[in-house]
Order: sequence, then C-alpha cells, then structure tokens
Amino acid sequence: MDPVCMWPKVAVLLLLLLTAMRPRTEAMVITSSGSQTVQKAEGESVDLGCTYTPAAEDKGELDIEWSNVSPDMTQKDKLLLSYAAGQTHNYYPEFKDRLKFSTEPNQGDASITISALKASDTGTYQCKVKKAPGVDMRKVTLVVLVPPSVPKCWVEGGEEKGATVTLRCKSSKGSIPLTYVWTRETGGAMPATATQDVGGELVIKNHTDSNTGTYVCEAKNSVGQAQCKYNLRAYNPTDNVGKIVGGVIGGLLLLILLLILIWLLIVCRQKKRYQKEAANEIREDVPAPESRPASRQSSRHSSFQSMAGYRTHQGVQYSSVRGHMPSIHESGPIYTGSSNSPSIAGDKATSLKYDERYGFAV
Repeated sequence: MDPVCMWPKVAVLLLLLLTAMRPRTEAMVITSSGSQTVQKAEGESVDLGCTYTPAAEDKGELDIEWSNVSPDMTQKDKLLLSYAAGQTHNYYPEFKDRLKFSTEPNQGDASITISALKASDTGTYQCKVKKAPGVDMRKVTLVVLVPPSVPKCWVEGGEEKGATVTLRCKSSKGSIPLTYVWTRETGGAMPATATQDVGGELVIKNHTDSNTGTYVCEAKNSVGQAQCKYNLRAYNPTDNVGKIVGGVIGGLLLLILLLILIWLLIVCRQKKRYQKEAANEIREDVPAPESRPASRQSSRHSSFQSMAGYRTHQGVQYSSVRGHMPSIHESGPIYTGSSNSPSIAGDKATSLKYDERYGFAV
C-alpha cells in the first residue's frame, strides 16, 4: 500500500481520538442519591432530597418545581412548591405551613422539608430543576405510617375453671402490617396449654388457678407500638341449669304481666262503652211533658198575637179571647176603635177594651 495514501486515514483517526479525549461539558444533573422510597411515622418531619449541578452552558433562569405525581396517568400532577425569579410560591393551603425548601434553592440544593406528616401525605413527589437549556428531575415516594393506637384487651366468654379461655387484643388505628404479641407479666411463665396468633388471640385450654395473673398484649408495626393489660381470674363453674330455670320463670312472669295489662285495657274499654250506651237509653226513655189546656190556650193566644203583630209587655194582664175567631173569609164586624165597641166572632162575642198605651185591645 502506498504510504502517501495512508496519511489521510491516519489523520482522521487521530482527529477522532483527540475529540474523544477532550473533556465533555455535562448537562444539568440532579445528584441526590438517597432512597427512592422513604417511610416516616405520622406527626414526624421528612426531608426529600434534590441537589443539582448545572452545566456551563446552562445560562437560563433557574426554575424549580416540586409536585405530587397523580397515580392516574390521565390526571395532571399537583404543583405544590416552586422557585422562579428569586421568589418562592406555595400553591396549596394544606401544605402552606408544613412545606418549605430546606435551604436556599438557588445554591444547588432544592431539597424540601415536610413537617407534621399526615397519612394523606403518602404519595410520589417529583423534583424538577430547569436552567435552560439544561433540565433534570427526580422522583421520591413517601409513605406515612400510622403507629398503632392503644389496643383494647378483653376476654371472650367466661373465666371458668376447666373451660377454654380466649383473650383478645385489638387496636382501632395503625398502618399494616400490624402484629400482636401476648406475654405474661405476673404469675409465672405462659401456660403450657396456651396458643396465640399474630391477630391478637390468645387461647388457654383447661383453665386453672395456676393460669391467673396479668397478661400484656403489645401491638406494633414498623413505626411504633402500644400495649394493654388484662388481669385473668379463675371462677368455679356456675349452675347453668339454675340460669336456664331463672330465665324461663322471668319470661313467664313477664308474659303474665303483659296479659294482665291487655285484660285491663279491654275491661276499661268495655266499661266506657256500656256507660255511653246506658246514657243514650236513658235519654230515649224519658217521656215528653204533657201539655195542659191552659198552656194550649196560651200558646194559641200567643200565636194569634204574633200573627196580629202585637207585642206582649211585662206587667200587663191580657184577656183571653175564647171561642172561634173569625177568619178573613167569615163575616161579622170586629170593632177596635173604641172601648165600648163589641167584637163578634161567630155565635159568641167577647168584650175587648182598647188601651191607647199599647195600641191594641186588652
């Protein structure tokens, strides 16, 4: 091969080698290397790291954003905190007093601190640092665990000798996995007939006096523990037959009392109905008062005065007009102009005296 022809190829190889050996300028990079998942207890504080190093070519405005990544890919991430143009902005009131930058974010550290953690703070948080043309981001998952609440200890069933006794323990709050462990505080070691599980159940078979004492149940998870105590006793077996008989007798007495109340209600209703019917019969059996002749004559006289337009006056005695009064179709004069004028009605006349005070004959 001609050496002259090889020189161009050698020159190209040398140029490529020199280019590869030149130091490269790195782009914006986040240098935090902590755990991607952080677990903390409720009420504590946590630091989410986000240190960064910009490249020499990154001359743009520094822009930092912390957001809560939505688990639903169709929903937008929730912007929580930002730094731009030298100003810090907090976007959610629920984080306003609990979320802040740990240091000055323009000094290469955009880490944040969340205080007074709540269970609702659990989620994935993303740090995004931008300084044009460089940009980089990092995600951290925060898990807020709730320590167990003080559990409740109780016994299921009785504490009779010779029977199987079951002790139970349960916390109303606490992040899973939550485990329970029973220990014996007084009275010696755990009974040989006792068995327990992580769900908080302790079973003691063939219960005796030697099993009495104080038992402690501890509930715990990765961020805390709590406990309760139960003082176990041993009682002689009770007379179950007596309990059954007493229950039956009590039920019968209650039934009898109920029947008596129903009977009294029925009697009261029947008594009221009888009194009402008797009162109605008495009103129907009372005879009407007999009318007297004088009353009939007085009634006819009053009716005649009403038809004639007369008014009766207290203290004035009126004369009764006896006999048949002529109708408007009968003949015969009736004089009312003077005190001596006769009044004739049919075959029999009655003398009337005109009284000027009242305007009619009396």
